[in-house]
Amino acid sequence: MGTAAVAATSLLPGCASSKEGKKAADDLELKISFQEGTAPGENLAEKLDFMESLGIVGFEPGGRGLKGRVQEIKDALNGRNIKVSAICAGFGGFILAEDPAVKNEFDTTMREIVEAAGELGSTGVIMVPAFNGQKPCMPHTLETRDYLCEELHKLGEFAKSCGTTVILEPLNRAEAFYMRLVADAAAIARDADSEGVKAMGDFWHMKEETSDFGALMSAGKQYLQHVHIASRGNRRMPGEDGELDNYVDGFRALRQIGYDKYVSFECGCGGDRATLVTAAVNLLRAQWEESRCC
Repeated sequence: MGTAAVAATSLLPGCASSKEGKKAADDLELKISFQEGTAPGENLAEKLDFMESLGIVGFEPGGRGLKGRVQEIKDALNGRNIKVSAICAGFGGFILAEDPAVKNEFDTTMREIVEAAGELGSTGVIMVPAFNGQKPCMPHTLETRDYLCEELHKLGEFAKSCGTTVILEPLNRAEAFYMRLVADAAAIARDADSEGVKAMGDFWHMKEETSDFGALMSAGKQYLQHVHIASRGNRRMPGEDGELDNYVDGFRALRQIGYDKYVSFECGCGGDRATLVTAAVNLLRAQWEESRCC
């Protein structure tokens, strides 16, 4: 066999693999989730009915009081094609508190929510290490980062034992000084050295990033556990800010890494909720289609 033929033959497996990878990316499902306040409705049942009518498959409740709502949520989702996605915070205190009483409040309430999340089959509990207004807070130093990773390791192992995770959320600089980039959250999750510690991206907060694609790729499938979405000017329903609300590059990254978790609405609403929510879902599905591999 000639040299050229050998070279061509050696490329065939890679070509096949590339084609298989493209098909897998193209076939990937966009799993949309709503926070509890997103859908219109007077009660949870009405909200879930509306969600089902749009084909929404994820439900993101808040963490405050979650322990007492586990059975309520299980009963509400029974027989529906909707599962609990992530749990949105809800704990007291914060992990980087200098005051031992505030740190203890975080430890106690966070673990209570994590246990409830595990009972509900949730993908994880979202947490922020420290908001700007939370003081006194440990200084932004290498020692603090090491401490955070040590504490997250313990928390992550507890979450893993409950069948769930803790999910680090980077925020924009107006809300938090600590951990503003998806890559930062993923690196801290890596250094926490626990499968129970993950990261997330939020298209609203990702204004800090130079690239939606690069931000989500930086976490990869190993660490990216959840995604939030909102309009990119006023944090309302996707589409309310017109041309600003383009998520295609981020969606391309989700396809390429094989992201199989949820994209969840975390946003306000500037008009008739039923109309704007429906339009937002349609927009995301259209842009998801646009993000297919070329």
